Amino acid sequence: MIKINVVAVGKIKEDYFSKAIAEYQKRLSRFCEFNIIEVPEENYAKFEEGLVAKIKKKEAENIAPNLKGYLFATAIEGKKYDSVAFAKKLKNISDSGQGVITFVIGGSYGLDDSVKTRADSLISFSDMTFPHTFFRVMLTEQLYRAFCINSGVSYHK
Repeated sequence: MIKINVVAVGKIKEDYFSKAIAEYQKRLSRFCEFNIIEVPEENYAKFEEGLVAKIKKKEAENIAPNLKGYLFATAIEGKKYDSVAFAKKLKNISDSGQGVITFVIGGSYGLDDSVKTRADSLISFSDMTFPHTFFRVMLTEQLYRAFCINSGVSYHK
């Protein structure tokens, strides 16, 4: 069974997001081993010029030990897939013998370039910017949809 890891900066504070993710996580359990790995979000009491780069670098240091298998980094400049193409991409990765696929979701300022350059693929769900906690729900749902498409389950319409 393939293992899917989502490495995400920060914790989910909203109960409704946590419940949605838990529901899709439960549904995914029949298709894969699914894990969410949370790393600390850097917070500074006083914002100063140049701090964004420092924050992204520190978050990248926390992310790095969790990067395993085929790596998708989420970035606005990444490739956009429709749901069927995304499902096909996951199937191709799995069929190639890769046992682990990892998705990385950055914090409020996105991902450091060190994470992006290490990635096998950059992926974007939209040109719009979403809160990183909400994006976890979107990614988890799309993973479930992709597994349903690849398995012939009627969830995807």
